[in-house]
Amino acid sequence: MSKRILVMGLPGAGKTTLAEKIVDLIQTDGKTITWLNADDVRKKFNDWDFSPEGRIRQSIRMRELADASGTDYAICDFVAPLTEMRNNFKADWVIWVDTIREGRYADTNKMFVEPEVYDFRINEQNAEKWSEFITHYILLDQRRPVFDWKKETVQMLGRWQPWHDGHRALFERLILRTGQVVIQIRDVQGWQGSNPFAIEQVNTFIKRDLDPLYQGQYQIQVVPNIIHIGWGRGVGYTAGEETFDENITSISATKIRRSLGIG
Repeated sequence: MSKRILVMGLPGAGKTTLAEKIVDLIQTDGKTITWLNADDVRKKFNDWDFSPEGRIRQSIRMRELADASGTDYAICDFVAPLTEMRNNFKADWVIWVDTIREGRYADTNKMFVEPEVYDFRINEQNAEKWSEFITHYILLDQRRPVFDWKKETVQMLGRWQPWHDGHRALFERLILRTGQVVIQIRDVQGWQGSNPFAIEQVNTFIKRDLDPLYQGQYQIQVVPNIIHIGWGRGVGYTAGEETFDENITSISATKIRRSLGIG
């Protein structure tokens, strides 16, 4: 049976362009693949019903066509805004193209439920780059890393109000130490008359930035407003400040908040 690849996301996010590049790379490797585009399938079956029931019917149809393809892989690009649609399709690989905040159809934007489970999350429209990254994993049948709670890990504590490029640089420095990081978010919304972002917003900022490359190599934890870390002697871990050049140290969350017109 074909391995099913779902390329999902809002209309206009770049699903079809990415799918086309993946098809080319898989065929170049000598494998067979069927490409099912949602609009082409709807046209073939003359089914333009975009109600929840019509969308669910379309997801079942896409699954059936993928299973009947007889090729090594079947790649399907369609919005799949509902969790039930993704469950119906039962993808072996889920690629979430998360490059835009809103698509061109208000009804689709309203019903779109962000997936909680996916193999790849793409946040920029660069099909050349990300198709190679994704296809590498698919052809090797290699899954993304899974966070290991017993493995030596680096802790990264902060307010992240908001998460920015300087924080990303720190994360990329720290992950080189052990291969995985726990990012701890201090619960500080409104503290000292500033820190405007809620925990859920900060979580979203971090995941959208890190998931494309580092999915499975970090975990996010919410912690109280910690202002001091202490330990006894011989505890088996260390603490230290990382230094960066002016391009990184000059990045200021305070300035970013001011540019956004918030405290």
